[in-house]
Amino acid sequence: MEATIEVTGLRKRFGQVTALDGMSFTVTPGRVTGLVGPGGAGKSTAMRVILGLDVPDEGRALVGGRPYRALRRPLCHVGALLDAGALQPGRTGRDHLLWLARSHGLPARRADEVIERAGLGAKARRRAGRYSPAVRQRLGLAAALIGDPPVLLLDEPFTGLDAGGVAWLRGLLRELAGEGRAVLVSSPLMSELEDTAGHVIVVGRGAVVADAAVAELVEAASRGRVALRTPAREEAMTALAHAGATVAVTGPDTLTVAGLAAERVTALLGRRKVPFSGVAAHRATLEEAYMELTRQAAQPGAGS
Repeated sequence: MEATIEVTGLRKRFGQVTALDGMSFTVTPGRVTGLVGPGGAGKSTAMRVILGLDVPDEGRALVGGRPYRALRRPLCHVGALLDAGALQPGRTGRDHLLWLARSHGLPARRADEVIERAGLGAKARRRAGRYSPAVRQRLGLAAALIGDPPVLLLDEPFTGLDAGGVAWLRGLLRELAGEGRAVLVSSPLMSELEDTAGHVIVVGRGAVVADAAVAELVEAASRGRVALRTPAREEAMTALAHAGATVAVTGPDTLTVAGLAAERVTALLGRRKVPFSGVAAHRATLEEAYMELTRQAAQPGAGS
């Protein structure tokens, strides 16, 4: 089966609420694709439609060119993590995985293989009702991998993980994409996907706001801005603002300047005798790119 997800013109309403408003995007193999947006943007609804759990009013969602409901042995085609807490509390994690394996005719050793890959260790033999949120997430990831699927859909998988767990998951996602899988990861925070996603789909109010490579988004958000380090922050801000620049504080002694080239910033501060120790082209973070996109989308008339 081809490892792709194709979403075309999805529309979905729940009563008076529009959850999806013509959403379209494609997830291709070999990279992590982030589905990013604030709460209520339509991320979870889109994933539920892809998995056949919600029926769209319009549009379609295909996995490997077929609707999810048409897949035989679906866990061998698509692995999904939507709700890590959806567990029978009296059953051990290993028994949960064994049940999933047997439902698809997979050998028992497959449960132990994904237990190891998810870093569960001896915790897999404890009852699920005693699991912490982080362990539940790891078990959910193990369950998603049980059928060795070419496509993965993970809805906010970083929730409940500590800093070490976040770093581990980022590495695992890169590994899975490197194996040729199509990996779709939803998150309300762009920062969670920093250094992990190669492509990002930004959504808001049920529609796609941006669909681009991470490098393109960062470059667009960085363009024309200058990073300035100065011990005289207030003096520098006043001088630059009077010259027509837009200035933002980024640290105790650092500023980001938009609207003036680095050479003009240097010359202006030199004339005003404002001390500074560094001027360089500013490289935006993925989070900054996201905030700029959502700010533009929220402006009156945007997208009309």
